[in-house]
Amino acid sequence: MLQPSALALAPLALATVAAEVTLAATPLTEYEDSPKVVIDEAWQIINREYVDNSFNQVDWQAVRQDLLGREYTSKDAAYSALRTALRRLDDPYTRFLSPVEYAELTEQTSGEISGIGVRLERSSQTGAVLVTSVAPGSPAEQSGIVTGDRILLVDGQSTERLTAEGVLQQLRGNEGSQVTLTISRGGGEPRTVILTRALMDLPTVEYSQKTVGGRPIGYIRLIEFNAHAAEQMAGAIRSLSDAGVEGFVLDLRGNPGGLLLASIDIGRMWLQHGPIVRTLDRSGNDNAISANRTALTDLPLTVLVDGRSASSSEILTGALRDNNRATVVGNTTYGKALVQSLHGLTDGSGLTVTVAHYYTPNGTDISSRGITPDVTVDLSDRQRRELFSNPALLGTEADAQYLRAAEVLEQTILARQGQPATGASRLVRVTPTE
Repeated sequence: MLQPSALALAPLALATVAAEVTLAATPLTEYEDSPKVVIDEAWQIINREYVDNSFNQVDWQAVRQDLLGREYTSKDAAYSALRTALRRLDDPYTRFLSPVEYAELTEQTSGEISGIGVRLERSSQTGAVLVTSVAPGSPAEQSGIVTGDRILLVDGQSTERLTAEGVLQQLRGNEGSQVTLTISRGGGEPRTVILTRALMDLPTVEYSQKTVGGRPIGYIRLIEFNAHAAEQMAGAIRSLSDAGVEGFVLDLRGNPGGLLLASIDIGRMWLQHGPIVRTLDRSGNDNAISANRTALTDLPLTVLVDGRSASSSEILTGALRDNNRATVVGNTTYGKALVQSLHGLTDGSGLTVTVAHYYTPNGTDISSRGITPDVTVDLSDRQRRELFSNPALLGTEADAQYLRAAEVLEQTILARQGQPATGASRLVRVTPTE
Protein backbone atom coordinates (compact mmCIF):
# COMPACT_ATOMS: atom_id res chain seq x y z
CA MET A 1 0.00 0.00 0.00
CA LEU A 2 1.21 3.45 -0.93
CA GLN A 3 1.57 5.96 1.88
CA PRO A 4 -0.99 8.75 1.41
CA SER A 5 1.85 11.27 1.48
CA ALA A 6 3.78 9.52 -1.24
CA LEU A 7 1.41 10.71 -3.95
CA ALA A 8 -0.57 13.09 -1.84
CA LEU A 9 -3.45 14.55 -3.78
CA ALA A 10 -3.70 18.28 -3.78
CA PRO A 11 -7.11 18.73 -2.17
CA LEU A 12 -9.41 17.60 -4.95
CA ALA A 13 -12.99 16.67 -5.61
CA LEU A 14 -12.61 15.22 -9.07
CA ALA A 15 -15.85 15.24 -11.02
CA THR A 16 -14.63 13.11 -13.91
CA VAL A 17 -11.59 11.32 -15.22
CA ALA A 18 -11.45 11.98 -18.93
CA ALA A 19 -9.23 9.73 -20.98
CA GLU A 20 -9.87 11.75 -24.11
CA VAL A 21 -10.27 15.41 -24.85
CA THR A 22 -12.00 17.29 -27.63
CA LEU A 23 -9.37 19.09 -29.64
CA ALA A 24 -9.59 22.75 -30.45
CA ALA A 25 -12.04 23.95 -33.01
CA THR A 26 -9.15 25.74 -34.71
CA PRO A 27 -7.15 23.19 -36.76
CA LEU A 28 -3.89 22.16 -35.13
CA THR A 29 -2.41 20.28 -38.08
CA GLU A 30 -0.12 23.17 -38.85
CA TYR A 31 1.77 22.40 -35.62
CA GLU A 32 2.19 18.66 -36.28
CA ASP A 33 4.39 17.36 -33.43
CA SER A 34 5.02 20.82 -31.98
CA PRO A 35 4.52 21.33 -28.22
CA LYS A 36 1.95 23.91 -29.28
CA VAL A 37 -0.53 21.09 -29.86
CA VAL A 38 -0.63 20.31 -26.14
CA ILE A 39 -0.67 23.99 -25.23
CA ASP A 40 -3.73 24.59 -27.36
CA GLU A 41 -5.45 21.44 -26.12
CA ALA A 42 -5.08 22.74 -22.58
CA TRP A 43 -6.16 26.24 -23.55
CA GLN A 44 -9.30 24.93 -25.26
CA ILE A 45 -10.30 22.87 -22.21
CA ILE A 46 -9.93 25.88 -19.92
CA ASN A 47 -11.84 28.05 -22.39
CA ARG A 48 -14.69 25.51 -22.53
CA GLU A 49 -14.97 24.40 -18.89
CA TYR A 50 -13.36 26.78 -16.42
CA VAL A 51 -15.80 27.83 -13.71
CA ASP A 52 -15.06 31.55 -13.99
CA ASN A 53 -15.97 32.66 -17.49
CA SER A 54 -14.16 35.96 -16.88
CA PHE A 55 -10.98 33.90 -16.35
CA ASN A 56 -10.09 36.05 -13.34
CA GLN A 57 -10.38 39.15 -15.55
CA VAL A 58 -7.68 37.74 -17.84
CA ASP A 59 -8.05 38.13 -21.62
CA TRP A 60 -7.97 34.40 -22.32
CA GLN A 61 -8.01 34.85 -26.09
CA ALA A 62 -4.90 37.01 -25.83
CA VAL A 63 -3.27 34.33 -23.70
CA ARG A 64 -3.79 31.82 -26.51
CA GLN A 65 -2.29 34.15 -29.10
CA ASP A 66 0.72 34.75 -26.87
CA LEU A 67 1.30 31.06 -26.14
CA LEU A 68 0.97 29.97 -29.77
CA GLY A 69 3.02 32.89 -31.02
CA ARG A 70 6.13 31.72 -29.21
CA GLU A 71 8.75 29.22 -30.30
CA TYR A 72 9.57 26.39 -27.91
CA THR A 73 12.84 24.54 -27.85
CA SER A 74 11.41 21.60 -25.90
CA LYS A 75 8.25 20.22 -24.33
CA ASP A 76 9.51 21.32 -20.93
CA ALA A 77 9.71 24.92 -22.17
CA ALA A 78 6.12 24.69 -23.40
CA TYR A 79 5.00 23.12 -20.12
CA SER A 80 6.64 25.97 -18.20
CA ALA A 81 4.91 28.60 -20.33
CA LEU A 82 1.55 26.88 -19.84
CA ARG A 83 2.00 26.70 -16.08
CA THR A 84 2.83 30.40 -16.01
CA ALA A 85 -0.33 31.20 -17.98
CA LEU A 86 -2.49 29.08 -15.66
CA ARG A 87 -1.16 30.92 -12.60
CA ARG A 88 -2.89 34.06 -13.93
CA LEU A 89 -6.21 32.37 -13.10
CA ASP A 90 -5.21 32.51 -9.41
CA ASP A 91 -6.58 29.03 -8.91
CA PRO A 92 -4.13 26.48 -7.46
CA TYR A 93 -6.49 23.63 -8.40
CA THR A 94 -6.45 24.36 -12.13
CA ARG A 95 -3.04 23.02 -12.97
CA PHE A 96 -1.00 21.34 -15.65
CA LEU A 97 0.39 17.87 -14.95
CA SER A 98 3.50 16.46 -16.59
CA PRO A 99 3.13 12.93 -18.00
CA VAL A 100 4.64 11.51 -14.80
CA GLU A 101 2.36 13.60 -12.57
CA TYR A 102 -0.69 12.73 -14.65
CA ALA A 103 0.11 9.01 -14.50
CA GLU A 104 0.57 9.19 -10.73
CA LEU A 105 -2.70 11.02 -10.17
CA THR A 106 -4.76 8.75 -12.40
CA GLU A 107 -3.17 5.72 -10.78
CA GLN A 108 -3.96 6.98 -7.30
CA THR A 109 -7.55 7.95 -8.04
CA SER A 110 -8.11 4.64 -9.84
CA GLY A 111 -7.34 2.88 -6.56
CA GLU A 112 -4.96 0.45 -8.25
CA ILE A 113 -1.20 0.28 -8.34
CA SER A 114 1.47 -2.04 -9.63
CA GLY A 115 3.92 -2.73 -6.83
CA ILE A 116 4.67 -5.13 -4.01
CA GLY A 117 1.98 -4.14 -1.46
CA VAL A 118 3.66 -2.38 1.45
CA ARG A 119 3.42 0.83 3.38
CA LEU A 120 6.63 2.48 4.50
CA GLU A 121 7.80 5.17 6.87
CA ARG A 122 11.18 6.48 7.92
CA SER A 123 11.75 6.03 11.64
CA SER A 124 12.26 9.34 13.43
CA GLN A 125 14.49 7.55 15.93
CA THR A 126 16.75 5.37 13.80
CA GLY A 127 16.30 6.89 10.34
CA ALA A 128 15.57 3.45 8.93
CA VAL A 129 12.95 2.88 6.21
CA LEU A 130 10.51 0.48 7.84
CA VAL A 131 7.59 -1.58 6.58
CA THR A 132 4.50 -0.43 8.50
CA SER A 133 1.98 -2.77 6.89
CA VAL A 134 1.79 -5.54 4.29
CA ALA A 135 -1.25 -6.05 2.08
CA PRO A 136 -2.78 -9.54 2.33
CA GLY A 137 -1.97 -11.71 -0.68
CA SER A 138 0.56 -9.21 -2.00
CA PRO A 139 3.99 -10.08 -3.43
CA ALA A 140 5.51 -8.72 -0.21
CA GLU A 141 3.45 -11.07 1.97
CA GLN A 142 4.19 -14.02 -0.29
CA SER A 143 7.92 -13.35 0.00
CA GLY A 144 7.78 -13.31 3.79
CA ILE A 145 8.12 -9.57 4.38
CA VAL A 146 6.44 -8.48 7.62
CA THR A 147 5.68 -5.27 9.49
CA GLY A 148 8.84 -3.90 11.09
CA ASP A 149 11.24 -5.14 8.42
CA ARG A 150 13.88 -2.60 7.45
CA ILE A 151 14.48 -1.97 3.74
CA LEU A 152 18.20 -1.42 3.14
CA LEU A 153 18.55 -1.63 -0.65
CA VAL A 154 16.23 -1.49 -3.66
CA ASP A 155 17.80 -2.95 -6.80
CA GLY A 156 21.19 -2.43 -5.17
CA GLN A 157 20.58 1.24 -4.33
CA SER A 158 20.78 2.29 -0.69
CA THR A 159 17.65 3.75 0.88
CA GLU A 160 19.73 5.79 3.31
CA ARG A 161 19.32 9.09 1.42
CA LEU A 162 15.80 8.45 0.12
CA THR A 163 12.54 9.47 1.70
CA ALA A 164 9.94 6.79 2.34
CA GLU A 165 8.08 8.20 -0.65
CA GLY A 166 11.20 7.89 -2.77
CA VAL A 167 11.57 4.23 -1.83
CA LEU A 168 7.91 3.61 -2.67
CA GLN A 169 8.48 5.12 -6.10
CA GLN A 170 11.26 2.60 -6.68
CA LEU A 171 9.04 -0.27 -5.60
CA ARG A 172 6.46 0.62 -8.22
CA GLY A 173 6.77 -0.51 -11.81
CA ASN A 174 5.14 -2.42 -14.60
CA GLU A 175 3.02 -5.39 -13.66
CA GLY A 176 5.10 -8.55 -13.96
CA SER A 177 8.46 -6.78 -13.63
CA GLN A 178 10.85 -7.69 -10.83
CA VAL A 179 12.47 -5.75 -8.02
CA THR A 180 15.25 -6.92 -5.70
CA LEU A 181 15.16 -5.91 -2.03
CA THR A 182 17.73 -6.27 0.70
CA ILE A 183 16.03 -6.25 4.09
CA SER A 184 16.86 -6.92 7.72
CA ARG A 185 14.69 -7.95 10.64
CA GLY A 186 15.24 -7.20 14.30
CA GLY A 187 18.86 -6.26 13.77
CA GLY A 188 19.63 -9.59 12.12
CA GLU A 189 21.72 -10.31 9.05
CA PRO A 190 20.49 -8.73 5.81
CA ARG A 191 18.81 -11.00 3.31
CA THR A 192 17.89 -10.46 -0.33
CA VAL A 193 14.53 -11.25 -1.90
CA ILE A 194 13.32 -10.91 -5.49
CA LEU A 195 9.69 -9.93 -5.92
CA THR A 196 7.46 -9.75 -8.98
CA ARG A 197 5.29 -6.65 -9.05
CA ALA A 198 1.54 -7.18 -9.26
CA LEU A 199 -1.49 -4.97 -9.89
CA MET A 200 -3.35 -4.49 -6.63
CA ASP A 201 -6.21 -2.49 -5.23
CA LEU A 202 -5.00 0.28 -2.94
CA PRO A 203 -6.46 -0.24 0.54
CA THR A 204 -7.99 3.12 1.37
CA VAL A 205 -10.23 2.01 4.26
CA GLU A 206 -8.93 0.65 7.56
CA TYR A 207 -11.30 -0.51 10.27
CA SER A 208 -11.37 -2.27 13.61
CA GLN A 209 -13.66 -2.91 16.55
CA LYS A 210 -13.06 -0.81 19.66
CA THR A 211 -14.68 -0.46 23.06
CA VAL A 212 -15.90 2.63 24.91
CA GLY A 213 -17.61 2.39 28.28
CA GLY A 214 -17.82 -1.36 27.79
CA ARG A 215 -19.71 -0.90 24.51
CA PRO A 216 -18.45 -2.20 21.17
CA ILE A 217 -17.98 0.51 18.55
CA GLY A 218 -16.54 0.53 15.05
CA TYR A 219 -13.56 2.66 14.04
CA ILE A 220 -13.20 3.34 10.31
CA ARG A 221 -10.40 5.39 8.80
CA LEU A 222 -10.84 6.60 5.22
CA ILE A 223 -7.50 7.60 3.70
CA GLU A 224 -8.73 9.03 0.39
CA PHE A 225 -11.68 8.91 -2.00
CA ASN A 226 -10.38 6.71 -4.81
CA ALA A 227 -12.35 4.50 -7.18
CA HIS A 228 -12.39 1.61 -4.68
CA ALA A 229 -13.20 3.68 -1.57
CA ALA A 230 -16.96 3.11 -1.72
CA GLU A 231 -16.80 -0.67 -2.00
CA GLN A 232 -14.20 -0.83 0.78
CA MET A 233 -16.30 1.43 2.99
CA ALA A 234 -19.37 -0.74 2.41
CA GLY A 235 -17.36 -3.80 3.42
CA ALA A 236 -16.17 -2.10 6.61
CA ILE A 237 -19.67 -0.97 7.62
CA ARG A 238 -21.15 -4.43 7.00
CA SER A 239 -18.36 -6.26 8.80
CA LEU A 240 -18.53 -4.08 11.89
CA SER A 241 -22.34 -4.12 11.91
CA ASP A 242 -22.30 -7.92 11.76
CA ALA A 243 -19.90 -7.88 14.72
CA GLY A 244 -22.55 -6.06 16.77
CA VAL A 245 -21.08 -2.58 17.19
CA GLU A 246 -23.40 0.07 18.64
CA GLY A 247 -21.98 3.06 16.74
CA PHE A 248 -19.15 4.29 14.54
CA VAL A 249 -16.25 6.72 14.57
CA LEU A 250 -15.41 7.72 10.98
CA ASP A 251 -11.89 9.19 10.78
CA LEU A 252 -11.35 11.62 7.89
CA ARG A 253 -8.28 13.32 9.35
CA GLY A 254 -5.57 13.91 6.79
CA ASN A 255 -7.87 12.87 3.94
CA PRO A 256 -7.21 15.26 1.03
CA GLY A 257 -10.24 14.24 -1.04
CA GLY A 258 -10.37 12.50 -4.39
CA LEU A 259 -13.33 11.49 -6.51
CA LEU A 260 -16.58 13.42 -6.10
CA LEU A 261 -18.66 10.36 -6.94
CA ALA A 262 -16.95 8.37 -4.18
CA SER A 263 -17.96 10.99 -1.59
CA ILE A 264 -21.56 10.85 -2.82
CA ASP A 265 -21.66 7.04 -2.78
CA ILE A 266 -20.22 6.93 0.72
CA GLY A 267 -22.59 9.64 1.93
CA ARG A 268 -25.49 7.48 0.76
CA MET A 269 -24.21 4.61 2.91
CA TRP A 270 -24.70 6.71 6.04
CA LEU A 271 -27.74 8.80 5.00
CA GLN A 272 -31.12 7.26 4.27
CA HIS A 273 -32.54 10.52 2.93
CA GLY A 274 -31.65 14.18 2.64
CA PRO A 275 -29.38 16.33 0.45
CA ILE A 276 -25.67 15.55 0.15
CA VAL A 277 -24.18 18.37 -1.91
CA ARG A 278 -25.12 21.07 -4.40
CA THR A 279 -22.84 22.12 -7.26
CA LEU A 280 -23.01 25.27 -9.40
CA ASP A 281 -21.14 25.56 -12.72
CA ARG A 282 -20.11 28.56 -14.85
CA SER A 283 -23.46 28.66 -16.62
CA GLY A 284 -25.41 28.75 -13.39
CA ASN A 285 -26.55 25.14 -13.67
CA ASP A 286 -27.52 24.04 -10.18
CA ASN A 287 -27.16 20.30 -9.51
CA ALA A 288 -28.48 19.03 -6.17
CA ILE A 289 -27.50 15.47 -5.21
CA SER A 290 -29.34 13.61 -2.46
CA ALA A 291 -29.40 10.33 -0.60
CA ASN A 292 -31.42 7.60 -2.27
CA ARG A 293 -32.63 5.40 0.61
CA THR A 294 -29.71 2.98 0.34
CA ALA A 295 -28.14 3.58 3.77
CA LEU A 296 -26.30 0.60 5.22
CA THR A 297 -26.70 1.65 8.86
CA ASP A 298 -28.53 4.14 11.07
CA LEU A 299 -26.31 3.58 14.10
CA PRO A 300 -24.89 6.65 15.87
CA LEU A 301 -21.94 8.24 14.11
CA THR A 302 -19.11 10.60 15.05
CA VAL A 303 -16.81 12.06 12.37
CA LEU A 304 -13.19 13.02 13.04
CA VAL A 305 -11.65 15.83 10.95
CA ASP A 306 -8.67 18.17 10.99
CA GLY A 307 -7.09 20.92 8.93
CA ARG A 308 -6.00 18.43 6.28
CA SER A 309 -9.51 17.04 5.73
CA ALA A 310 -10.31 18.61 2.38
CA SER A 311 -12.67 18.66 -0.57
CA SER A 312 -14.47 15.30 -0.83
CA SER A 313 -13.88 14.87 2.92
CA GLU A 314 -15.64 18.18 3.48
CA ILE A 315 -18.50 17.21 1.16
CA LEU A 316 -19.10 14.07 3.22
CA THR A 317 -18.66 15.85 6.56
CA GLY A 318 -21.00 18.68 5.54
CA ALA A 319 -23.67 16.25 4.40
CA LEU A 320 -23.56 14.22 7.60
CA ARG A 321 -23.61 17.25 9.86
CA ASP A 322 -26.19 19.34 8.02
CA ASN A 323 -28.55 16.35 8.07
CA ASN A 324 -27.96 15.87 11.82
CA ARG A 325 -26.59 12.43 11.05
CA ALA A 326 -23.24 12.82 12.83
CA THR A 327 -21.38 14.84 15.42
CA VAL A 328 -18.14 16.32 14.06
CA VAL A 329 -15.07 16.25 16.33
CA GLY A 330 -11.54 17.57 15.85
CA ASN A 331 -10.29 20.74 14.15
CA THR A 332 -11.60 23.04 11.43
CA THR A 333 -11.27 21.46 7.99
CA TYR A 334 -9.21 22.71 5.04
CA GLY A 335 -11.86 24.82 3.30
CA LYS A 336 -12.01 23.83 -0.36
CA ALA A 337 -15.37 24.24 -2.08
CA LEU A 338 -14.41 23.61 -5.69
CA VAL A 339 -14.83 20.66 -8.07
CA GLN A 340 -12.28 19.71 -10.74
CA SER A 341 -12.40 17.61 -13.87
CA LEU A 342 -9.31 15.67 -14.94
CA HIS A 343 -8.26 15.53 -18.59
CA GLY A 344 -5.57 13.59 -20.39
CA LEU A 345 -3.69 15.37 -23.19
CA THR A 346 -2.33 13.76 -26.32
CA ASP A 347 1.31 13.55 -25.19
CA GLY A 348 0.46 11.81 -21.91
CA SER A 349 0.36 14.98 -19.83
CA GLY A 350 -2.81 16.15 -18.14
CA LEU A 351 -4.85 18.99 -16.73
CA THR A 352 -7.10 19.47 -13.72
CA VAL A 353 -9.70 22.18 -14.26
CA THR A 354 -12.01 23.76 -11.72
CA VAL A 355 -15.50 23.35 -13.19
CA ALA A 356 -17.89 24.07 -10.32
CA HIS A 357 -18.39 25.42 -6.82
CA TYR A 358 -20.08 23.22 -4.25
CA TYR A 359 -22.21 24.00 -1.21
CA THR A 360 -23.17 21.90 1.80
CA PRO A 361 -26.84 20.88 2.16
CA ASN A 362 -27.55 23.98 4.27
CA GLY A 363 -26.22 26.16 1.46
CA THR A 364 -22.94 26.93 3.23
CA ASP A 365 -19.93 27.96 1.14
CA ILE A 366 -16.97 26.60 3.10
CA SER A 367 -14.35 28.07 0.76
CA SER A 368 -11.29 29.21 2.75
CA ARG A 369 -13.27 28.76 5.98
CA GLY A 370 -13.72 25.04 6.30
CA ILE A 371 -16.14 23.24 8.60
CA THR A 372 -15.88 24.04 12.29
CA PRO A 373 -16.38 20.90 14.42
CA ASP A 374 -19.23 20.56 16.89
CA VAL A 375 -16.62 19.50 19.44
CA THR A 376 -13.16 21.03 19.03
CA VAL A 377 -10.19 19.02 20.24
CA ASP A 378 -6.82 20.69 19.78
CA LEU A 379 -3.50 18.89 19.67
CA SER A 380 -0.12 20.39 20.44
CA ASP A 381 2.45 20.40 17.65
CA ARG A 382 4.28 17.61 19.43
CA GLN A 383 1.13 15.52 19.83
CA ARG A 384 0.24 15.98 16.17
CA ARG A 385 3.74 15.12 15.00
CA GLU A 386 3.96 11.98 17.12
CA LEU A 387 0.49 10.82 16.18
CA PHE A 388 0.63 11.24 12.42
CA SER A 389 4.24 10.10 12.03
CA ASN A 390 3.07 6.73 13.33
CA PRO A 391 -0.34 5.86 11.82
CA ALA A 392 -0.55 2.80 14.08
CA LEU A 393 -1.35 5.19 16.94
CA LEU A 394 -4.49 6.54 15.27
CA GLY A 395 -7.65 5.33 16.94
CA THR A 396 -5.83 4.22 20.10
CA GLU A 397 -5.39 5.41 23.69
CA ALA A 398 -2.53 7.60 22.41
CA ASP A 399 -4.95 9.53 20.17
CA ALA A 400 -6.64 12.31 22.19
CA GLN A 401 -8.96 13.32 19.35
CA TYR A 402 -10.16 9.75 18.86
CA LEU A 403 -10.74 9.33 22.61
CA ARG A 404 -12.95 12.43 22.64
CA ALA A 405 -14.81 11.24 19.53
CA ALA A 406 -15.44 7.87 21.18
CA GLU A 407 -16.70 9.62 24.32
CA VAL A 408 -19.09 11.77 22.27
CA LEU A 409 -20.27 8.67 20.43
CA GLU A 410 -20.98 6.92 23.74
CA GLN A 411 -23.10 9.90 24.81
CA THR A 412 -25.07 9.67 21.58
CA ILE A 413 -25.61 5.94 22.04
CA LEU A 414 -26.84 6.47 25.61
CA ALA A 415 -29.15 9.28 24.54
CA ARG A 416 -30.66 7.11 21.82
CA GLN A 417 -31.30 4.38 24.36
CA GLY A 418 -32.96 6.85 26.71
CA GLN A 419 -30.19 6.66 29.28
CA PRO A 420 -28.66 9.72 30.95
CA ALA A 421 -25.59 11.08 29.13
CA THR A 422 -22.88 13.24 30.57
CA GLY A 423 -20.39 15.65 29.04
CA ALA A 424 -20.72 17.89 26.01
CA SER A 425 -23.93 18.01 24.03
CA ARG A 426 -23.94 17.83 20.27
CA LEU A 427 -23.72 21.59 19.74
CA VAL A 428 -21.16 22.42 22.42
CA ARG A 429 -17.54 22.86 21.36
CA VAL A 430 -15.01 21.70 23.93
CA THR A 431 -11.30 22.46 23.86
CA PRO A 432 -9.33 20.11 26.11
CA THR A 433 -6.86 21.68 28.53
CA GLU A 434 -4.18 19.08 28.05
